[in-house]
Amino acid sequence: MATFGNLSARLTETFKNLRSKGKLSAADVDGTVREIRRALLEADVSLDVVKDFTGRVRERALGDEVNRALNPAQQVVQIVNEELVGILGGEQRRLQFAKNPPTVIMLAGLQGAGKTTLAGKLAKWLKGQGHTPLLVASDLQRPNAVTQLGVVAEQAGVAIFAPEPGNGVGDPVKVARDGVREAEAKHYDFVIVDTAGRLGVDAELMRQAADIRKAVNPDEVLFVIDAMIGQDAVATAKAFQEGVDFTGVVLTKLDGDARGGAALSIRSLTGRPILFASTGEGLDDFEPFHPDRMASRILDLGDVLSLIEQAQQAFDEEEARKVAEKIASDSFTLDDFLKQMQQLRGAGSLKKMMGMLPGMGKMQEQLDNFDEREILHTEAIIQSMTKAERANPKILNGSRRLRIAKGSGMTVTDVNQLIVRFEQAAKMMKTVAKGGVPQIPGMGAMPGMGGHGGRKKQQPAKKKGAKRSGNPAKRAQQEAGVAAKQAAAPAGGSGFGLGGGGGAAPSEEEMAQLQKMLGRGMR
Repeated sequence: MATFGNLSARLTETFKNLRSKGKLSAADVDGTVREIRRALLEADVSLDVVKDFTGRVRERALGDEVNRALNPAQQVVQIVNEELVGILGGEQRRLQFAKNPPTVIMLAGLQGAGKTTLAGKLAKWLKGQGHTPLLVASDLQRPNAVTQLGVVAEQAGVAIFAPEPGNGVGDPVKVARDGVREAEAKHYDFVIVDTAGRLGVDAELMRQAADIRKAVNPDEVLFVIDAMIGQDAVATAKAFQEGVDFTGVVLTKLDGDARGGAALSIRSLTGRPILFASTGEGLDDFEPFHPDRMASRILDLGDVLSLIEQAQQAFDEEEARKVAEKIASDSFTLDDFLKQMQQLRGAGSLKKMMGMLPGMGKMQEQLDNFDEREILHTEAIIQSMTKAERANPKILNGSRRLRIAKGSGMTVTDVNQLIVRFEQAAKMMKTVAKGGVPQIPGMGAMPGMGGHGGRKKQQPAKKKGAKRSGNPAKRAQQEAGVAAKQAAAPAGGSGFGLGGGGGAAPSEEEMAQLQKMLGRGMR
């Protein structure tokens, strides 16, 4: 399930009911606010936070800014978005660096929140930013915690300081202090201290955490909390704030069935900013927390900025320029197609990237069923071709296709479908390169890319004189494509279907077509 999936679905459904309202009455606003309150409470948001939030939304929704709005429904969505940004922290807060390196970061939290894995994720992220982090194994209580941190450090490609075996052996305060000295001596510019947790808040946990804080004088104390624990998050956060006084929050397990209450409650009730979010099990599933972007995700408005940043990290600018030139000159080959797919896969989870598009929240079931392994099958087919075949797919006769199918462990039908998809993809990318709106067979314009800024409007198909293929299979495909376009014909809307730019979200059949374009298609 996507981040805040349940909350997002409830809010989206609530706003959809406002679409037909030309003017909002007090009863309309009260009904909407009541549904928002229910959605937030079901998401385990603190009651005090819910009261303050809905009170501000109601006051603004009944004010002049909505009464004068050309589209009151969209104005209410904007108000809710702005208030969500506010309770999530307003502006992003970055890490505070030490004036003289190393910058010391201490991690604190309950056992099971994911501190040790988070330490590796943070270290890898810092390394990617050009820093030299050192992990310090001060969790000497939990069984095999030191061993786990060593494995995580190796996966992240960073150094670790672990003089004690752990499992109840060693002084965690001394290890933390010595770890900082090690970093100073060997010129590491960041120290990440992994501390012990408990199954529940207790005096021993707080005393040890407080002693470590005094010993290393950290620049940041990050409270790591599981986003799935709901209302308990508030009590736990307050206890740690009183016992250790953390400077920032890291949310983990946002990829699970997270109801969102932790994020929306902790920031408001502790006054401490959320700095990072962990969105999966991999070490790369980690990102700085942007309140405005997270609010957009909750409201199914998409997170295009994060999507662009993620793509920029994976795609080589010079290579992209060369590919663009090839597309424009009709010299785009299967080799180029293969490189693009490999770069796309290197950017991270394709499902998560697609989930950042506006309006995709209502397609969560289709996204969950999206099999990214199919891209590997496509790569295997292309890699089974000769250089001449990749450069000119037109020479692929029956015997060549049979050889390629056997070499890749696929079928001739799979090879045939790949060639068709390659031709469609090349045509689509050429359309984009020329500033047009890409069309997917059976889908029309790509979701979120229709009808903006100076582009030519798509002309309706003529009722008479349209050519129909003599091949029954092709004719059926043509008719299915026409039917899908007609179904998508009503005016496009935002993620809420409120009108405006985004285009309607594609159906399950259209999602299957999109997967065929990107991978090998659902079986």
